[in-house]
Amino acid sequence: MPTRSEEMLMDLWMSLLLLVWITCVPSVSMTPITGQSRSTQTGGSAAMASGLGEGQRLLSRTKRGWVWNQMFVLEEFSGPDPILVGRLHTDLDVGSKNIKYVLAGEGAGTIFAINELTGDIHAMKRLDREEKAEYTLTAQVINADTDEPLEPPSEFIIKVQDINDNPPQFLEGPYRASVAEMSAVGTSVTTVTATDADDPVYGNSAKLVYSILQGQPYFSVDPNSATIKVALNDMDREMRDEYLVVIQAKDMGGHMGGLSGTTSLTVTLIDINDNPPKFSKSLYEFVIPEDLPLGKMGGKVKANDRDYGENAKSTYSIIEGDDQGVFEIVTDAQTQEGILKLKKPLDFETKKAYTLKVEATNVLPEYSSTAHFKDTATVKITVDDSDEPPVFSKPMYLLEVNENAPINTVVGTVTAKDPDSSKSTVRYFIDRHTDLERQFNINVDDGKITLAKPLDRETDMWHNITVTATEVGNHSPISRAIVAIRVMDINDNAPEFATEYEAYLCENGKPGQVIQTISAVDKDDPIQGHYFNYRLVPEMLNNPNFTIKNNQDNSISVLAKHDTFRRQKQEMYFLPIIVTDNGQPPMSSTNTLTIRVCGCSKEGIVQSCNVEAYVLPIGLSMGALIAILACIILLLVVLFVTLRRHKNEPLIIKDDEDVRENIIRYDDEGGGEEDTEAFDIATLQNPDGINGYLPRKDIKPDLQFMPRAGQHSGPNGVDVDEFINVRLHEADNDPTAPPYDSIQIYGYEGRGSVAGSLSSLETVSSDSDQNFDYLREWGPRFRRLGELYSVGESDRET
Repeated sequence: MPTRSEEMLMDLWMSLLLLVWITCVPSVSMTPITGQSRSTQTGGSAAMASGLGEGQRLLSRTKRGWVWNQMFVLEEFSGPDPILVGRLHTDLDVGSKNIKYVLAGEGAGTIFAINELTGDIHAMKRLDREEKAEYTLTAQVINADTDEPLEPPSEFIIKVQDINDNPPQFLEGPYRASVAEMSAVGTSVTTVTATDADDPVYGNSAKLVYSILQGQPYFSVDPNSATIKVALNDMDREMRDEYLVVIQAKDMGGHMGGLSGTTSLTVTLIDINDNPPKFSKSLYEFVIPEDLPLGKMGGKVKANDRDYGENAKSTYSIIEGDDQGVFEIVTDAQTQEGILKLKKPLDFETKKAYTLKVEATNVLPEYSSTAHFKDTATVKITVDDSDEPPVFSKPMYLLEVNENAPINTVVGTVTAKDPDSSKSTVRYFIDRHTDLERQFNINVDDGKITLAKPLDRETDMWHNITVTATEVGNHSPISRAIVAIRVMDINDNAPEFATEYEAYLCENGKPGQVIQTISAVDKDDPIQGHYFNYRLVPEMLNNPNFTIKNNQDNSISVLAKHDTFRRQKQEMYFLPIIVTDNGQPPMSSTNTLTIRVCGCSKEGIVQSCNVEAYVLPIGLSMGALIAILACIILLLVVLFVTLRRHKNEPLIIKDDEDVRENIIRYDDEGGGEEDTEAFDIATLQNPDGINGYLPRKDIKPDLQFMPRAGQHSGPNGVDVDEFINVRLHEADNDPTAPPYDSIQIYGYEGRGSVAGSLSSLETVSSDSDQNFDYLREWGPRFRRLGELYSVGESDRET
């Protein structure tokens, strides 16, 4: 295999041969219409028609004669000098110095340069075809002195010639794929594809061939399509589940000198169900206590399967040794173990050991001649004797007892036995959480249940209690049984009206009109059902107003005997009715029906049942009457407030010159020191201004009282004390009217009282020790207070 340096030397040699061919191929001269010959140029140049005399050029249009060969330049060419791409020439160029070649377009001046005198085009930089495959440029001949174009511009293309300088690449690698284990040879696994940046048109630079460098003999690859296939039969996942394959892609058709690239592919074998389950042991032994609860685990077995996931799941079953269905085996979804559980209780005294045959099954329909993969194992179970609790003869007892049965009446009996071989004595108890009111008792020795309190069916029809049983020597194992006690009914309740009836009778009703339909209820519940008998009390049998009729459905109708009922005569009637049931012994009760006489419309609709409403004007409705009454109350309130205000105004008699005494009448206590309206203090401050006697304006005196002469103090002094004493003397001796001012002073409670203090703060006894009966001896006012204290004390006792 050639080395990398040899490959590069070969590519360089081929590039040089191509360059020589481009520069040495002669150009073809295009003859103009003047018929003169044109010179021949080389190097991919073009011939331009020129060379005519000046007069000929004026008489005829010059035809341009370019000779074009497509120009090429090798990519990645690097040398000491710029590489010659080609040469341009025009017929106008006859050796004169007045023409100049100009190059424009893509890369002109940067990548490509032209000799202005000779028309030689050189590549100034190293080119890469994968970056840009061709360049479009424009050539033109201009006057060297004036820069005027001598010919129109012409466009040409320089193509970059490809060399094999890019190796194949796997852009999406590394790859992962999977295939089922045991797949046949030739089974497709996946396809990997490489890309080459070289020109796929020119040569074999981009022609790829694939091969496997690692992964044989398990896998193969198609050299053209790169499809990976299985190359070996019976690849087993349980032996090896993953393979690494290295794929190579080489260009140049795989020949010597081509470039190559590699990638890796990881192939995972997918599991199939090709392995049967296998028990790790052929014999399993377990010891299970006989008191193991139902549904609890008694042991575990495990069948291993070399497969994975769903293919490794096994189903366990008991195929022999469990005829009575005592055990069951289920599969643990997490551990794939067989869990042995109890379906029925174990009894050491009945059977001490079991031998079971357990089977693990794995379904395999595709890869096996049999429909199932199976394996079996033997399970030996030894029952361990335990101290079991007593066992009741029934899990639930249903007992009956009559209501109101006397205390100690036997309701029923429960029985339990010790299942162990010791046959211990059993004791019975009632779980008091189920008999909070302690209505039942039980004999601890024989389980006989008796009444502790009388029962009432109408209060509770059913009583559910729990009875426990324990062994005499060991109270730990406890068994329980539910006892449902039904209270049987006896006829101990009298029937009564279904509701409190209040019937309405129209004044304009007709004789025989149904006033009310009455039905009765009975708290008892006889087996044969209720049947009630209704009748009036004996003293009402011959009453002239009402009668009753049996409706044959345990109800009666009350009928009116006449149509002369009037509210003014009698507003309300009371009709006592006796209701009797059909029990043994029969029970009866007397119920009273209240019948009100009402005013009704012509259609028999009740409008009013009050006597007062009868005398009201027909044209006034109840709403209008209420409005009138509210207006009257409002007027009374306004009048009362007005009179109250005038009553509290002071009767002040003023003179134009003097300020006189102000006397105000109070019906309540004063406001204290802050009451500045009760008395005009200015009168006291100026007693000299008082001129004798002031007549009373609020009464008319029967006797005339002579006014006294005013007493004057000193010119600058006011003897207030003397003034008040004088006025007090006059008020006490005034025969014209009773005193309107009353001053009451409450300085202390007094020196003592016959009744003593009513406060409880000074007593040393509690409320419960005091007797308030003596309050009734102080008179009617204290008698009510004594009753209140006596009621409060009786409430505390209850």
